[in-house]
Amino acid sequence: MTINCKGNLVDLSTPKIMGILNSTPDSFYSESRKMDLDSLLTSAEVMLKQGATFLDIGGYSTRPGADYISEIEELERVLPAIEAILKKFPETLISIDTFRSKVAAESIEAGAAMINDISAGNLDEKMMQVAADLQVPYIMMHMRGNPKTMKDLNEYEDLPQDLIYYFSEKIHTALALGINDLIIDLGFGFAKNIPQNFELLSKLEVFKNLKMPILVGLSRKSTIYKTLNITAEEALNGTTVLNTIALSKGANILRVHDVKEAMETVKLMSQLCI
Repeated sequence: MTINCKGNLVDLSTPKIMGILNSTPDSFYSESRKMDLDSLLTSAEVMLKQGATFLDIGGYSTRPGADYISEIEELERVLPAIEAILKKFPETLISIDTFRSKVAAESIEAGAAMINDISAGNLDEKMMQVAADLQVPYIMMHMRGNPKTMKDLNEYEDLPQDLIYYFSEKIHTALALGINDLIIDLGFGFAKNIPQNFELLSKLEVFKNLKMPILVGLSRKSTIYKTLNITAEEALNGTTVLNTIALSKGANILRVHDVKEAMETVKLMSQLCI
């Protein structure tokens, strides 16, 4: 449960927090949109002071139905963000949230420490080879289709079992290529409806059988706010509840918009003998 990020060994046996910073104008949670560098740096500083181990930078919104943007535009969004954060906070471990190998490679060259790929290589066949060549940790998520089409691709024979098969194949491919540090993400909300998201959360411990660290990204998602008939802006309490359940079932990384509350959840859960 230890991963190597730019020579730093990060022990994931104690759950870690990944703060979300979106260099996008259309991410589903408006407070996460940081299009100008001043606001991005302010948010980065707050998250780091609150205890985030990683900051996840994305330049392409992957909310359901998100519009296509070019590779050039994505790079123009993320590279200045990475460079600005590392100039001000040099020790920051940045995750680049992209499904494009060129964006991943240039972001790592700019100083990012790991790759967070929503498609696990399905949307860019070069992605895993890039992660292997650069010897960086690789987060592989489960989804079907792309952000435009995934909403309608949620029929499964047996959802947990289908995902076990999916990750088993992906892990085999990644290890054969020489990727040493792998993290799996079940992809809550990606080609899954609300009942399916709750089913996966309730069975999260099953995925510990894959012997890989698990990242959980439920922060302020529609699974929470649609169930409670509220908005994403009102979904912090629900996020904390579901993060607590995820930690109790073995989550190693929580990807969140609200670092302080997630850190408090980890600290309180660490006091329990489960």
